[in-house]
Amino acid sequence: MPIPLTSWRSAILALPLLLAFPLHAETILVSNEKDNSITVLDGATLEVTRTVAVGERPRGIALSTDGRYLFVCVGDSDRIDVLDLNSWRVVQHLPSGSDPELLAVHPDGRRLYVANEDDNLVTVVDVEQRAVLTEIPVGVEPEGMGLSPDGRFLVNTSETTNMAHFIDTESLEIIANVMVGSRPRAAVWQADGKRVWVSAEIGGTISVIDAANHAIAGTVEFQVPGVPREAVQPVGMVFSADGATLYVALGPANRVAMVDARSLQVQRYLLVGQRVWNLALSPDGSRIYTTNGVSNDISVIDVASSRVVRSVPVGRSPWGIVARR
Repeated sequence: MPIPLTSWRSAILALPLLLAFPLHAETILVSNEKDNSITVLDGATLEVTRTVAVGERPRGIALSTDGRYLFVCVGDSDRIDVLDLNSWRVVQHLPSGSDPELLAVHPDGRRLYVANEDDNLVTVVDVEQRAVLTEIPVGVEPEGMGLSPDGRFLVNTSETTNMAHFIDTESLEIIANVMVGSRPRAAVWQADGKRVWVSAEIGGTISVIDAANHAIAGTVEFQVPGVPREAVQPVGMVFSADGATLYVALGPANRVAMVDARSLQVQRYLLVGQRVWNLALSPDGSRIYTTNGVSNDISVIDVASSRVVRSVPVGRSPWGIVARR
């Protein structure tokens, strides 16, 4: 039986829409600081599929190396909740030290590195033994936790000391301290492991550190038209899939900056939700997701067009965000 001409026409007309909005077989996970919950979104529809209760004041989140579990820093509960992403239940509580804020997962999948803001420590946790391996004294108010791609070095930032601490993950000792801008927040490594980028919330800059000699190799500055200088506060960062562009959350400026990783020049500012905190790259590299702590939503950035294409309400004070296949 021949297919009616109208059906062919409908299919042809629908094709550009399918190409423009490809299906995303992924799950987006958001920590809601004031709701004590994790919001789960379907990447294909960008709809909330469930909300999971966790401990008090969840902030930093990270996936296990096999993608089955979500590690959640629940700061006011002084622990790490382990959320099973098959059953959607918290199946373990891991020790973390006081007030965990951010964490990093070693490539071996067994060790967690946790920033303890109240105690000025980095706590190393063995996931299998559910035990603290050691505590590493660092600067005042530790926050950012960036592991080198090979897991050999950890960079922790201390907000009040204004330092980036390079920690050897084998000896568990600090091997270098680098002064950066005022109130450093996040630390991210390039995929080649040659440089580390550290955002300074109050300083309003990013310091680019040479990982070999621990020297500042460059600085990124921001000027957003119509936005007061004090409102431009760099916090969370994520690289594009090809490493050519760094996306930077600018806090109360309500913008995400696109920075050329070679020239260190800002290419564009994208208007997102209010008080943008953190960013995540979709698994296929085609989207950037942002958490907007005051407008209580996430923004969706299309990488190809450099446009914000959607905002989606989540819980109260969304903070951390990851995406998985």
